[in-house]
Amino acid sequence: MLAASFAPGRTALPAATRFTREVMTAWAAASMSAEAESLTGALVSEVGDVPFEIVWVHQGDALQIEIRERETGDVTVSPPASPVTVWGVSFSGELRTRWARIGLPGGGGGGGRVVDDWTGQKASQGPGWLGFLADASDLLAGTLDPDMVPALIAQIVVPRLATWCAVYTVPSDAGPLSLAYLWHADESKIDQLRERLAEAAVPSVDSLTPVPIQLADWQSLAFPLVARGRSLGMMCLGRSGRFPDDVAQLAEDLGRRAALAMDNARLYAQQADANRALQRSLLPPGTPAETPGLDYSVVYEPAGETNEVGGDFYDLFATGESSWRFAIGDVCGTGPQAAAVTGLARHTLRLLAREGYDVAAVVSRLNQAILEEGERARFLTLLHGEITRTDDGLDLALISAGHPEALRLRPSGVVEAVVTSQSLLGVFPEAEFVADHVHLAPGDVLLGVTDGVTERRSGERLLDDDGGLSKLLAECAELSARAVAERIRRAVQDFAMAPSADDLAILVLRAD
Repeated sequence: MLAASFAPGRTALPAATRFTREVMTAWAAASMSAEAESLTGALVSEVGDVPFEIVWVHQGDALQIEIRERETGDVTVSPPASPVTVWGVSFSGELRTRWARIGLPGGGGGGGRVVDDWTGQKASQGPGWLGFLADASDLLAGTLDPDMVPALIAQIVVPRLATWCAVYTVPSDAGPLSLAYLWHADESKIDQLRERLAEAAVPSVDSLTPVPIQLADWQSLAFPLVARGRSLGMMCLGRSGRFPDDVAQLAEDLGRRAALAMDNARLYAQQADANRALQRSLLPPGTPAETPGLDYSVVYEPAGETNEVGGDFYDLFATGESSWRFAIGDVCGTGPQAAAVTGLARHTLRLLAREGYDVAAVVSRLNQAILEEGERARFLTLLHGEITRTDDGLDLALISAGHPEALRLRPSGVVEAVVTSQSLLGVFPEAEFVADHVHLAPGDVLLGVTDGVTERRSGERLLDDDGGLSKLLAECAELSARAVAERIRRAVQDFAMAPSADDLAILVLRAD
C-alpha cells in the first residue's frame, strides 16, 4: 500500500497524477501507468474543495485506488469516467472513500505479482542483468521525492534479488539509522519481519562493504548506501538460502545507484525548501487589516512546476489613516538574480513611501537603484500607485512602468484602460516618470495583473488576445474585490489544460 495526502486547488490533480505515476513505477507496472493516471484524474476531478488522501493497494491480480475525503454531503454514485473492474463508495464516520479497481494483465487472482526472479540466474549467463540495472537506474532517476526512493529500492529488489528488503536511512542532521521502508514478497509477513528487525543489530553506516546480519531463518546482508562520500543509510536484503556471489555483486552495484538517486533527491528537496523559504521572504509581511472605503483582494501563485524562485511580486500597505500604496510587478527571469531585484524593489517602494516621496519620485529612484546593480540588474515591469480616500470614492495616482495595462470596471460593465505605459525599469537611466490620476467612484474596480494572466497560452492563442482580459472583467460588474480576483484566477486556470509555466499575480481594488 502506498498513500499520499493532497491539498485542494489547481495543483491537486497534477500532483495526484505524478504520485500515481511514481506508484506504478515503484510496482514495476509501467504498462498500467496510463490507465491508472486516467482513473486517478477521473476520481480526483470529483473531489470537493477539501484535502484528500490517495491510497493505492496492490492486490496481486489487480490495483485498487482509494480517494479518501471528509464527507461533504455531495455523494457521487455514478461510475468513474474510466474503465474499471469494480468500484464503490464507503463511509466511516465523517470520512468518505471512493474506490475503484483495475485488473493487471494476465491476472488470475493468484495473489502475487508476475515478476522476473533473478535470484537463480548468474550474471555471466547473459546480458539480462545489464537490462535489469538499466531499468532500475531509470526507475530511481524518475523521482526526486526523497520519501519515494526507499520504496522504489525495495520494490525493485523484491523478489528479483531477495525475498525481503529493508531500507534504513540517516536523517539530514546525521542522527541514528531509522527504518524508512520494508517490503516482503509475502505482504502478510511484513509485520513479523519488522519485529525481528527491531531486535536485530543493524550494522553501522560507517561500513563500506556488505555486512552479514544475524537474523534467525534468514541469510541477510546489509549493503551501505554511500554517495559523494556521504553515508545515507543501509539496504538490507534477506533470503532463505545463501546469496550467490553474482547476486551479491549485483545488489552492491544497485546499492551504489540507489544511493546516488537518494542523494540527488535529497539535494533537490533541500534546494526546493530553500527556494520556497526565499519565495516567502519576498512576499509582504501582511496587508492592512482595515481599509475603510477600500475593498481589495490579492491572488499570488508561483508557477510551482520547477525548482526556481519566481519574479512576480505584489504589495499593499498603509501610509496614513486614509491613504495606501500598492504595487504589482514582474522581474525578468527567475532564480536568485530575479529574487534579488524583487527584494530590492519591494523594500525600496516601502522605504521611500515612508520617507514621503510621491509615486513618480519613488519609481524614478527605484529605476536608478536597479541600474546600480550593474551586471546583476534585471529589468522590471511595475504598476505602482497611491490610494487616497475621498468623500466620493478613491483618488489614485498611478504609474505603469512597462506593465500590462491597468483596467477600470464601471458598475455598468464598461471597461477601460486608465494609465499610460511608460518605460520599464532597469533599462534607461534617463527615464522620467509622470503619474496618471484616476478616480474610482463607489462600485468602480481597478484590476492589475502580471503577464502570467495576459500571456496565458492555449495553443497559438493568448488569454488577452482580442481584449480577452477586458471581456472577462466586464462580466464582474457589481462583484466584490475577492469575487473579481477569484473569477479572473479561475478563468486563467481554465484557459489551458497544461499547468502554467509563469507566475501569476492579480490585484483588485474596489471603491466602496
